[in-house]
Amino acid sequence: MGEFIRYETDGRVGTITIDRPQKRNAMTFAMLGDFIETVAAADADPATSVLIVTGVPGAFCAGTDLADLATIPGESRGLRGTAEDNHRWWPITSCTKPTICAIDGPAVGMGAEFTSQCDLRIASTNARFAWNFVHRGLVPDTGAGTWMLPRIVGVQQALRLLYTGAMIESAEALSIGYLLAVVEPEELAGRVQALAQSIAAGSPHSLQLIKQLVHQGLTAPMGEHMQRHTAAMAACFNSDDHREGVASFLERRPAVFTGR
Repeated sequence: MGEFIRYETDGRVGTITIDRPQKRNAMTFAMLGDFIETVAAADADPATSVLIVTGVPGAFCAGTDLADLATIPGESRGLRGTAEDNHRWWPITSCTKPTICAIDGPAVGMGAEFTSQCDLRIASTNARFAWNFVHRGLVPDTGAGTWMLPRIVGVQQALRLLYTGAMIESAEALSIGYLLAVVEPEELAGRVQALAQSIAAGSPHSLQLIKQLVHQGLTAPMGEHMQRHTAAMAACFNSDDHREGVASFLERRPAVFTGR
């Protein structure tokens, strides 16, 4: 973790917070490196099974800090590695754990991309979104805007947002299916934490397999998907979590899952 990226845990829930309010959490290259490393470390943390990605109150991420960007040679800007380095381009999507985004302020450029990389998104009435890369002579910088966004809101809505770079309010983001819910700012943390805790009550082993199957299934033919599905089912039946799930039901008690 760096100066502006925090990681904290509460039971089975981990929270990554971007904390640079004076710049609306705009990312420098150093911050981005810290963020990528923190997400990877949080994903590897055996104490948690769900991750929340958020910013300090009133901010999410206003994109790349353009003052910092000006210090980077043009040919090096935005190039974090090869196309195969998914963890650098897609740090949140690469997480094996379920991820929830809590947005309480502008999510612009890279910030909007990070919200697309999360599995679930809840925002406050303060939230705004813009994939404004076209106004900077760029394409969406992580690739999420051109791959995930059409799958979330449909091709036509995604292209409208990408072509115009328009800023949309949280109410519109909810209406086009980008958000799961919109709440008042003071309700955001509690609403997201309640959702995270309800997910964390499930089997970590099952959660990771479900996420994997859904994301791989977005581009896989049905036959290939069913091969993965049957392998996942076999792994579940042989897992300690399945045995605990059955035992807890029969014994009328909460399950204590280990993720094995």
